[in-house]
Amino acid sequence: MPAQGPRTEAELREHLREGGPALVALSGGVDSAVVAALAHAALGSEAIAATLMGPAVSSREVERAGSVARAIGIEHVVLLADPLGRAEYRANPSDRCYFCRQVESARLAEFARTRSRTQLLDGIQVDDLSDDRPGVRAMDEAGFAHPLVWAGWTKADVRRAARAYQLPNAEEPSDACLASRVAHGDPITAELLGRVEAAEAVLLERGFRRVRVRVRGRAARLEVDPEEVPRLLTEPLVTEVCVQVGRLGFEPVTIDPLGYGRARRSVATAEGGG
Repeated sequence: MPAQGPRTEAELREHLREGGPALVALSGGVDSAVVAALAHAALGSEAIAATLMGPAVSSREVERAGSVARAIGIEHVVLLADPLGRAEYRANPSDRCYFCRQVESARLAEFARTRSRTQLLDGIQVDDLSDDRPGVRAMDEAGFAHPLVWAGWTKADVRRAARAYQLPNAEEPSDACLASRVAHGDPITAELLGRVEAAEAVLLERGFRRVRVRVRGRAARLEVDPEEVPRLLTEPLVTEVCVQVGRLGFEPVTIDPLGYGRARRSVATAEGGG
C-alpha cells in the first residue's frame, strides 16, 4: 500500500498499462469486476477476464461474472477448476482456502500462458489484508498481482469506481465460495456443496438479498441481513423455508436471530471473504 495514500484511477490504469497483456481473475464480486474494468480501459483487447467454475462456485456467481464482462466489453472465458481433487481441501482444515487457491491459480496461470498474458491480476483490496487469508498467500505464490492493494484502495474506493463504471454488481453484497459455509473439520463433498447452494436458493427466491446457509454435520443455520430477520421469522414464511431446506437433507434447520454479520459464529467456521 502506498505511503502517500490511495493512488488515482489514472495512476492505476497507467500501472496496468505498463504491465502488459493481462488476465483478470473475475469472480462475480465487485472487487475483481473493477479490476477487469480498469484493465480493459488500460489495455483494451490485451486484457482478458477468466471466471472459474467448479463445485464450490455458485451458478449465480458465474452468471453475474458473465453479465459484468458483457457490461465492460472485455473478452470473457469460463474455466473449470475442481479443488475437490486435493485431499487437503476435502478435509476442510482452517487453511482450506490455501489449497483451493493453489488449484485455481494454477488453472488460471496455465490458461494465461496459452494466451501470452504476462500479468495475472486479482481483486484483492486493502480491507482484505486485515484478516489472515491463506488464499491470498497462494495467489502471491502463483505470481498474481493485486492492483487494488498497489493503489491503496479500500472496499469503499472500489464501490465508488464500480458506480462510476456503472457495473451491474456495483451494489451487490460480497459473496464467498460455498465451502465457506461448512464448519472446519467437516469433510467437503460435491454433494454437500450442491445442497448448500440449493438451500440458499430457497432464500434468494424469496427476495432475501444476502444469505448464508451454515452447515455443521447435518444441521443448517440460516442467515440473512439483520434488517431482514423479522420478515424471515414471520409465518407462514419461516415454516415454508425451514421445511424446504429440511427436504434437502438438513436437520435441524434454525434461523440465526442476529443475522448475517452479527451472528456469533463458531471459531470453526470461516467466511473466507463473503
